[in-house]
Amino acid sequence: MEPGDLFIPVESIEEEATLTCDAKGTPPPQYRWSLNGTLINLGLDRRRRLSGGNLIISSLDRHQDVGMYQCMAYNTVGAILSRRASLQFAYLDHFKVHTRSAVSVREGQGVVLLCGTPTSSGDLTYAWVFNEYPYFVQQDNRRFVSQQTGNLYIAKVEPSDVGNYTCVVMNSITKGKVHSSPTSLILRTDVNFPDNVPAAKGSTVTLECFALGNPVPEITWKRANGVPFPSKVKMKYSNAVLEIPSFQQDDTGGYECVAENKMGKNTAAGRLAFYAKPQWIQTMKDTALAIEERLHWECRANGRPRPSYTWLKNGQQLLSEDRIHVEDGVLSVSVLTLSDAGMYQCVAENKHGIIYFAAELMISVIIGWIVKLLSLFAHSCRITLSPDGTLRLANVSKSDAGSYTCFARNRFGMSSTTGRLLVTDPTRIIQGPVNMEIIVGESIVLPCQVASDPVLDVSFSWAFNGQLIAKGDGHFELVGGRTAGDLMIRNIQLYHAGKYICVVDTDVESLSAVAVLIVKGPPSPPDSVTVEEVTDSTAQLTWSPGRDNGSPITNYLIQTRTPFTVGWQRVNTVPEIIDGNTLTATVVDLNAWVEYEFRVLAKNSVGVGEPSPVSVKTRTEDAVPDAAPGDVGGGGGSRSELVITWEPVPEELQNGESFGYIIAFRAFGEVTWTHVATSAPGASRYVYRNDSIAPFSPFHVKVGTYNSKGQGPFSPVVTIYSAEIEPSGMPAGVWARSVSASEIEVNWQALSFTPERVLGYEVVYWEDDTKPETLGKVRVPWNQTSVTVSGLAGNTQYFLTVSAFNTAGTGPFLPAINVTTKKPPPAQPPLNVEWTLIGSQLSLYWEPVVAMESESEVTGYQVSFSLCVCFRVACLFLLCIRLSESMDLTCVVAHSELSDWQEYIFTMCQPPCFSLPFSCHTGDRDTKR
Repeated sequence: MEPGDLFIPVESIEEEATLTCDAKGTPPPQYRWSLNGTLINLGLDRRRRLSGGNLIISSLDRHQDVGMYQCMAYNTVGAILSRRASLQFAYLDHFKVHTRSAVSVREGQGVVLLCGTPTSSGDLTYAWVFNEYPYFVQQDNRRFVSQQTGNLYIAKVEPSDVGNYTCVVMNSITKGKVHSSPTSLILRTDVNFPDNVPAAKGSTVTLECFALGNPVPEITWKRANGVPFPSKVKMKYSNAVLEIPSFQQDDTGGYECVAENKMGKNTAAGRLAFYAKPQWIQTMKDTALAIEERLHWECRANGRPRPSYTWLKNGQQLLSEDRIHVEDGVLSVSVLTLSDAGMYQCVAENKHGIIYFAAELMISVIIGWIVKLLSLFAHSCRITLSPDGTLRLANVSKSDAGSYTCFARNRFGMSSTTGRLLVTDPTRIIQGPVNMEIIVGESIVLPCQVASDPVLDVSFSWAFNGQLIAKGDGHFELVGGRTAGDLMIRNIQLYHAGKYICVVDTDVESLSAVAVLIVKGPPSPPDSVTVEEVTDSTAQLTWSPGRDNGSPITNYLIQTRTPFTVGWQRVNTVPEIIDGNTLTATVVDLNAWVEYEFRVLAKNSVGVGEPSPVSVKTRTEDAVPDAAPGDVGGGGGSRSELVITWEPVPEELQNGESFGYIIAFRAFGEVTWTHVATSAPGASRYVYRNDSIAPFSPFHVKVGTYNSKGQGPFSPVVTIYSAEIEPSGMPAGVWARSVSASEIEVNWQALSFTPERVLGYEVVYWEDDTKPETLGKVRVPWNQTSVTVSGLAGNTQYFLTVSAFNTAGTGPFLPAINVTTKKPPPAQPPLNVEWTLIGSQLSLYWEPVVAMESESEVTGYQVSFSLCVCFRVACLFLLCIRLSESMDLTCVVAHSELSDWQEYIFTMCQPPCFSLPFSCHTGDRDTKR
């Protein structure tokens, strides 16, 4: 598995990026990564780590992490390189803020509006806003937005085109969007597209061509060789775009765009050139050869342009020298030696791509063993020498410890190697892991504890399903000391299920203990949800089961979604409870003629799993409507009208095409119904007009439904009234008086008789006819004959009139009367307030207030005070008592009678202090004390 190119939004740099790399080999391969040709030192790089062969980069850096990555997989046999993969960051900067100059364009001229795309990385799309969001420029035969340059072309400017244009650029990867300043208008008169466009095999190629002119030019396309376009070629946006899907060699050549109107024509020409990335047509195989034999490998790839070749050995480039000859796609090595063994790769490359192919070269050597000093072992039956040179010692004791030398020789020479035999007490695993069952998300510790000879260094390692557990995996952690190598697994996932082996290594032996871990989790999503049979209210579903993840599936749940629901909803099924062995069910209680999507969820003892992929949209069959309109009513309207209203039936309950309403009505006492149909599904009102309809006449009304399948139910019958006419009588005895500076009380006599219905009375008031903004209205029910109009200006004359009203409007108004509001109270407070305290007597002094001419006269003063010191409160009581004895005053303390508080104050007043409100009122406007 090789790494793929990554495009990461700049906004996602806090997330991790993973470049995949996985190879097979024996022994299992190890991995290295390079960035822009430089080896990455993972030991010094905290942001980058390996997971298996995958390179994981955290805390992404826009400047340090961008570039070309390549993975090397290697073991003792050799090394191979992966394809190069790019890591790029998608972003979209803002437009530069500057004012764009306006350019006048005469009516009928053509114009090009330049977008001026800001710096960016990633695929962009363009649109233009006209005047203000969200009014986007709509493309037609006059207007075209290039998705290559972002420019807006207008072939013939019309008066409606005048305004501000803003270029909107969107990054399809980051989903970011930026707006330009209102753009200037720059005249441009040419027709153009690139002279030579390279196109990849199998890609979708688009050519753009747009012309300016008056009248608006018509655009046509043709091939330079005259061959008609194949059926796959499409024209879009009034022929401004030519699209060629699945580009092939036959599509290369010249293309012409012709723009023509009655004033003339213009032609633009260009060529499409074919290119293709390299693809293998011949490769080599793993090969085993003997020393001194010759190697000949050849690889071939096709591509456009023709690929060039290089050869790699263990990731390093091979050049022609001595025994090695490299030419084009051929590698030959004469007189092979042991050093030639390893991993080889053929690399084919052109400017559009690069591909790698790997094979292993193995060198075999016949080795004979010559064993000397056999007399050392001849006396012992415990010691045997095998024909292949293996020395075996049975029933080893500590006396066998020492150094042993093995000699080997072939026709090229002799070699020897020496090893030391150390005999120790055996190492034993005293507590190993045991088979376990665990739920997803939990954490466990698998024990691995040993007893060993003190002279031995003990190391622990763990393998999971045959793969060594790396230290960098966040789920695993080795815990314990010298004699314990317990494995902690945090936040267990389903893929952690399998065989775990604790491997104990010493200098003399290797032990292991095995345990199988079963991880239980909610079931995997069911698959292949299919709708097999549909009626107007049911749908039969089938599906295939997902993995049970260690716990048998107990039952299935079915959910549905329609254009009219918010999210997914549980549905009723037959059978009502779908057990884990059932893979089909019938969904019931569906609405007719509605598009449904279904998904299935599986449940086991652990929980409910993720939902299945969504089924294809399926529409139920149509049926006669089974829902009647609600809230039928009406009334009001103009004279000689019967207004009927209802609540429309929701679209999901209309049950079929051609949905409409049947409105039925009859006058009170009649037997025959009048029926009227309307074909508007969203209608909610019907007005019947007839001069013979008497005002405010009762009618029986009901509203039904129908569609292409037939007639549905009617609503319950209700009684409504035809439109009435406004009252013809006028109230009598209207009079008014000023209550205050802002209120006027208006009175009148109720209408004794009028043939029309009276719902109430309306009072209209105003200051004078030259001030329409002062007009006001007040309405009261029919049984009320007075009202207080508030919120008025003080000392102001108002005109008033009264009339009766009902649903048809107001009746005739009485002649207006007038009344003047009272003057407002003085706005100026008393000034120069002073006080003196002599013994128990508090004296207050202030300057009298003189009312303005526009204010009402002063009739008295109000004195308010509050003390929180206990002895001053007592003195204040005495003052209030003195005042009440000498003047016409009423004293109130905390809303209680003074006599009730007097004894309490003198007996209970203790710190901390408290505060009570006091107020004294005098009716003498000249009193100063």
